[in-house]
Amino acid sequence: MSGMTEVSSLTGRLLVATPALADPNFDRAVVLLLDHDEEGSLGVVLNRPTPVGVGDILEGWAELAGEPGVVFQGGPVSLDSALGVAVIPGGGPVDRAPLGWRRVHGAIGLVDLEAPPELLASALGSLRIFAGYAGWGPGQLEDELVEGAWYVVESEPGDVSSPSPERLWREVLRRQRSELAMVATYPDDPSLN
Repeated sequence: MSGMTEVSSLTGRLLVATPALADPNFDRAVVLLLDHDEEGSLGVVLNRPTPVGVGDILEGWAELAGEPGVVFQGGPVSLDSALGVAVIPGGGPVDRAPLGWRRVHGAIGLVDLEAPPELLASALGSLRIFAGYAGWGPGQLEDELVEGAWYVVESEPGDVSSPSPERLWREVLRRQRSELAMVATYPDDPSLN
């Protein structure tokens, strides 16, 4: 049993903001959970592109970042720090993971942005750079889930590098095989109805 993660861990899953979530930081957010355990949770918002080009802050990584080649706002915490999330296609054994990349879930992992980009260039399927992240203290995310603030759904490697992040919220909901697919048609501002 050793080495098995607890079934309750949501690492690698997506949190999709429900229309009930009132926090403007997370309006229609799609969050990829990079870490979730009893000490809290950490994730990045996948659908908040900024006007800042990757090359403006991390020159060496710009050509490896997918379209749109901008920095994404990963969340309201530590906006001055950058996180790299990359998909390594092929999903080989863990020991073959390239230097400078740490598997989070399946083909998705974190990139060491201090590493030389050329170490990873040949292995990366897609890379996205995030400024800041979303964090929750112990039990905080669980409370929000109970309150109905988030849908929890499986992630797909393509979510990280969606070329049209403004459509990601609807796209992720639409592919669900449940009543969630209906939520994708929810109007942008329910008060206008």
